[in-house]
Amino acid sequence: MSTSPLLLALLGDARLPSGGHTQSAGLEPALRAGTTPAEVPAYLRARLRTVTRVEAGTAVVARAVAVDGGDLGEVEAAWAARTPSPALRANGRHLGRGYLRVLQALWPGPVDARARTWSRPVVLGLLAHHAGMGPADVARLVGYDDAQTVTAALLKLEPQDPLTITAWVHALLPDIDEMADRVAPLHLPEQISAHGAPLIERWAETHDTTTERLFRA
Repeated sequence: MSTSPLLLALLGDARLPSGGHTQSAGLEPALRAGTTPAEVPAYLRARLRTVTRVEAGTAVVARAVAVDGGDLGEVEAAWAARTPSPALRANGRHLGRGYLRVLQALWPGPVDARARTWSRPVVLGLLAHHAGMGPADVARLVGYDDAQTVTAALLKLEPQDPLTITAWVHALLPDIDEMADRVAPLHLPEQISAHGAPLIERWAETHDTTTERLFRA
């Protein structure tokens, strides 16, 4: 199954009204904890191997379960078990509601009443099913969106040359493709990887109680 490149561009566009503009993908608390702008490429790769891979795998499995008419609640539970931080779980479900609005606007129709309690990757999997999107494409979408979220936030938090930032994302594209290829064959919740990122989780918990912040997470 092949997805239109234009559809992927639409869903990966920062102007999509899904709430993504409120996010830094953990960069704001990472910078507060001492991460430097020069270390952002390494931060991007660390996320891609851990939390982003979990989310991409969750979206792929959610898509497969939706195609088979299965229970997406089981996928949500698997994602939650692999996301130890309560702050990250709450934020993931906040973003899920934003993507649910996108889904209902672009592909109107009935959805499970529990969908408002599902996380971003689960709703993205459901969206991928409705859009006729293949598993590798939805995984690439998750990886690309994560990288763009981090780098867009950096431009607001610690302004850099935008072309340098673009080069960082471009250099990461082969890694995103490799990650997508690894998770694309997944079909069952128990197959989702459990690669943890303790520092990102700890920073998220600290950021959740910070009053002076630019981004929600």
